[in-house]
This record gives sequence, structure tokens and C-alpha cells, in this order.
Amino acid sequence: MLPFSITFQPGVPVTRQIVFAVKKAVVTGHLVPGDRFPSIRQLSQELRINPNTAQKVVRNLADEGLLNIVPGIGTVVATAPPPSSDQKKNLLQDQLEQLVIEAKRMSLSQEDVLAAVTELWASNKGQR
Repeated sequence: MLPFSITFQPGVPVTRQIVFAVKKAVVTGHLVPGDRFPSIRQLSQELRINPNTAQKVVRNLADEGLLNIVPGIGTVVATAPPPSSDQKKNLLQDQLEQLVIEAKRMSLSQEDVLAAVTELWASNKGQR
């Protein structure tokens, strides 16, 4: 079982989607520093992707400082500085775009959408 979830979207490179899913898991606390990260073999099998793609994902995440590759131990989530507000907002960009498109398709006003978000936000105060 992978420590992050992903639903592949057509038209977006698989590597980019997986890297995004891992970043989101780190930002939201589903992956914390010191957690073991799945092996390349496990990633490729569970996500049904080419092992070269899995290798590229791990390399990208290591290059960005999100993973440490420790010989004899494996790959672990690195201790990283807390994400900035902009980084957190960027993780929501796709969902926000989908929300805006759907709202416009339904002829909702910006005020209606903001009111719905505010209401939902208030009803989830105790949740992370």
C-alpha cells in the first residue's frame, strides 16, 4: 500500500502527477520525515508504471530535497523546511481550477462560490 493516493489524469505526464501526489502527502502530513518511501519496484508495481518512470519520480523527489536515499536502508522522507504559503496554494491549483470551471459551467457567481467555500470551511474548523 502506497503512503499517498493518486488518480491519473490524461494529458498530464505521469511523473509530474506522482511527484505532485507525494508533495501533497508531505505537505498534508501523510508522509513525515523519516518515513520509509516505497522502493522503485513497489512504485512501479502498485502504480502499474514503467520502472524507469518510477526511478525518475524518486530521482526528482530526491533532487528537490524531499527524499533521502540511504544506502543499506532505502529511501526515506527527508526533513524539509515547512512549505511556504505559496507552495501550499500551488498544491491546490488543479482543484481550484476545476472548481472555477464547474462553477462557471453552472452559472454560479463568484460570491456564491466564496459563500459555499466559507460555509464549508466553517463546518470543518476542527479538522485538518
